[in-house]
Amino acid sequence: MVRFIEENITKMLETKAISNSEVLYVGGDDGDTSPTTKVLHDFQINSGGGLIRSWVDSMRACSPTRPKSFNSQSCWIKEHPSALNMFEEILHKSEGKQIVMFLDYDGTLSPIVDDPDRAFMSKKMRNTVRKLAKCFPTAIVSGRCREKVSSFVKLTELYYAGSHGMDIKGPEQGSKYKKENQSLLCQPATEFLPVINEVYKKLVENTQSIPGAKVENNKFCASVHFRCVEENKWSDLAHQVRSVLKNYPKLMLTQGRKVLEIRPIIKWDKGKALEFLLESLGYDNCTDVFPIYIGDDRTDEDAFKILRDKKQGLGILVSKYAKETNASYSLQEPDEVIFCHSIYTTHNVLVY
Repeated sequence: MVRFIEENITKMLETKAISNSEVLYVGGDDGDTSPTTKVLHDFQINSGGGLIRSWVDSMRACSPTRPKSFNSQSCWIKEHPSALNMFEEILHKSEGKQIVMFLDYDGTLSPIVDDPDRAFMSKKMRNTVRKLAKCFPTAIVSGRCREKVSSFVKLTELYYAGSHGMDIKGPEQGSKYKKENQSLLCQPATEFLPVINEVYKKLVENTQSIPGAKVENNKFCASVHFRCVEENKWSDLAHQVRSVLKNYPKLMLTQGRKVLEIRPIIKWDKGKALEFLLESLGYDNCTDVFPIYIGDDRTDEDAFKILRDKKQGLGILVSKYAKETNASYSLQEPDEVIFCHSIYTTHNVLVY
């Protein structure tokens, strides 16, 4: 039954009858993924143990702790070369075009840390992003609550897209890149605020018995962090999340690096946020724009895929480990992101 649903969901994705935002990805130990939608989600929610095993397998797949074999890693690097080593090639591709920067936060601008409330970016990174925003329109696209990620970054001249793009706001003082002066605000999931708050409280209560589990209210989504949870407790945690989620058919589960995300089932994700921001800046349907999206998580794949499908701009995955991605290039860690940004700003005069 599950295989039948998966095969039909794949067809629906290929024909664009549904979007990636409606998909729950269930991964194996090798990092491969197969798409399932809310239909499969509901089927598994009510099928008990099978779902929990799938969730735990996916939790492991989304949070690799060691590289694959040398040959596998080497082949992956050939397909997704370092953005630092390929700078001249990227520069050539962007020549004469307006660069627009899109940046994830956790794992991209800040290191991944045990306590999500202490995921601070360095002063060096902040100064680099500030310089970047002086050269190009720049947006932070994060799964975090917009207000929280803004308080981490502390730069008012940026665009912020929180809650996986479901909460978008323009610069406080307006933007020199935007032709119209009215303030920008987009919140396509406002109707879900009450239910997300309700689910957040239930998740806090249900996960209290799991040492190390932390639930974060990210406004339009709720995040269950398990970075500090012993792996032998992941199944218990999945049971507790399931016991809450099964009562909310309009919500879905997605996964990131040691985090479970409970989100509304709407056709909106980081890829949609990227498209919305480009349109708001007046760059939709433009051939002379070059979006660059840098991110480290599975949720960033929606944005990478948009750029790849449109053959416009490029995606850069931040990862030490080989994993399936729609990004064209790679970087190892946030320190390389700093250096990469520095190169772009240094060569800004060459780009134009």
